[in-house]
Amino acid sequence: MNAKEAVTCYLGLGSNIGDRRANLDEVVQRLAQIPTLEIVRTSSIYETAPVGPQDQSDFFNQVVQAEVSCSGRRLLKLVQGIEQDMGRVRTRRWGERIIDIDILLYGDETVDKPDLQIPHPQMLARQFVLVPLAEIAPDLVLPDGRRAAEAAAAGARVRRVEL
Repeated sequence: MNAKEAVTCYLGLGSNIGDRRANLDEVVQRLAQIPTLEIVRTSSIYETAPVGPQDQSDFFNQVVQAEVSCSGRRLLKLVQGIEQDMGRVRTRRWGERIIDIDILLYGDETVDKPDLQIPHPQMLARQFVLVPLAEIAPDLVLPDGRRAAEAAAAGARVRRVEL
């Protein structure tokens, strides 16, 4: 991958169906196979209560930092392909899922389209994103101007999974 063309991005992963840990591990393996994506680091895994409907299992969440040499739109198609291949079925908003892959940040790019919003519009309100993000990039400046470590410290706690 040509470093001049690479863009740093952050992906949020979540799973609450089946073997949650294995699901996250599989996503990381699949991401590593994408020629235009190089994984830089992955956070620990955190367990959190669901957002929205509470009649579902808790989630395992993780954040991946990667260098990508494709567009944000192309990255979206690639991660949606992984979700589909793993059996993701969209039944209800914020409902259970075998895997969810969100593009949190894509360099300094801002996109506001119906199918793609970067930065992710909910990331600043979700500790299950901020805590693992702060673990791997504590000095990252977020869209609201705070550093990731500061934003993560300001909210409720999530439980790190000891594996």
